[in-house]
Amino acid sequence: MSMTKSIKVKNIKNGGIKPISPFKTLEEEANFWDTHSAVDQINKGTLVGFHQANKTKTLTIRVQPEDLQSLRELAFKQGIGPTTLARMWLLEKLHESKTK
Repeated sequence: MSMTKSIKVKNIKNGGIKPISPFKTLEEEANFWDTHSAVDQINKGTLVGFHQANKTKTLTIRVQPEDLQSLRELAFKQGIGPTTLARMWLLEKLHESKTK
C-alpha cells in the first residue's frame, strides 16, 4: 500500500531570480548558454521550482538510420538531445517561412 504526501509550494518574491530576456535568434541563445550556467544566480537556500511545458501534439517523423545517427551526433556535440535539436530546426524553418 502506497501513501502519497501532499506538498504545498509557495511563491516567494523576495530575492528571486531575475528572468532572462527573450532571445531574438537561436544563435543568440546558443551564445548565451555557452557563456552562462543555469545555476549562476542560485544562492544557497534559494528555492528553485521547475515547470515542464505541456506539449499538446506529437509528430512522428521517419528517417533513415544513418540520418538519425548523424542527428544524435550533432545534438550530442551541442549538449542537447536529438529530439530537441530536430524541434529547434523545425521551428527555425517555420519561423523563416513566415517572415518571407
